[in-house]
Amino acid sequence: MNTENTIDLRRLLTLLKEHVLSIVLWTVGLGLLAWGYTEIAITPKYTASTQVLVNQKTNKNDAGQAYQAQQAGIQVITTYKDLIKNDVILSDTKSELAHPTKLVKKAQPAKYKTLSDGTKKLVKKATKAVYEQSGKAYNVSKATLAKEISVSSNQNSQVFSINVVDTNPERAKAIANTTAKVFKKKIAQIMSVENVTIVARAVAPTRPSSPRVKLYVAVGLLAGFVISILIIVLRELFDVTVRDDTFMTQEMGLTNLGVVSHIELEDSVRNMSALKPKRSSKHRV
Repeated sequence: MNTENTIDLRRLLTLLKEHVLSIVLWTVGLGLLAWGYTEIAITPKYTASTQVLVNQKTNKNDAGQAYQAQQAGIQVITTYKDLIKNDVILSDTKSELAHPTKLVKKAQPAKYKTLSDGTKKLVKKATKAVYEQSGKAYNVSKATLAKEISVSSNQNSQVFSINVVDTNPERAKAIANTTAKVFKKKIAQIMSVENVTIVARAVAPTRPSSPRVKLYVAVGLLAGFVISILIIVLRELFDVTVRDDTFMTQEMGLTNLGVVSHIELEDSVRNMSALKPKRSSKHRV
């Protein structure tokens, strides 16, 4: 008796041809389901990036010193990554986002005139810097900033990027640019680095960076195709319906003793009636 549940390649191809419609329905159905899930259930997110260059001042005529400074700048980028997500930067970034300002007029120091007797006379008073509100205000917590901000850099490059992922493209741009602005101001105080340049400011992204709709749809199509084939194969393996005598002889190991034709009951009665002798219609005298 053959108890192994196996399907040869020829039988598998036959099954696929017989159930091609089911395979297509499963594949397309799960592909559409994946597309609908990404469009309805997943909130799109946008990524904005600002590029920053930190370059230590060196003697241009000393090539060795310049090279050492470049390598030191590359190695210290790891420190910058940790610093940008530190409370020192995030606190000021949060405050700046809530009250965005721009410099209208720089602060001016007081001017003095030295008299003949050596004393100094005030000529012009010092003036404070003038700021005005700029852009839309965003109330973002430090926890959210730490979650949305990331720092990346290419190997052997002194340029690193401040990346922000947010559900609002304008807010993502504002957070990236504000973080770079605060970093430029704070790094001079913390590490005495003054040569900080914002190479490229962030712009509001027009397309979401996630979810990747094409990837989700591709996974849905593949899943539908595989699931449909699995269902077809499993149904065939566990189907014990007797369709012909081959199943009995090969699968059950029984001996074929003959074939008994199926006869309908009505046809059998009709045939038997036809075989009975007919009684004479003449009457005895």
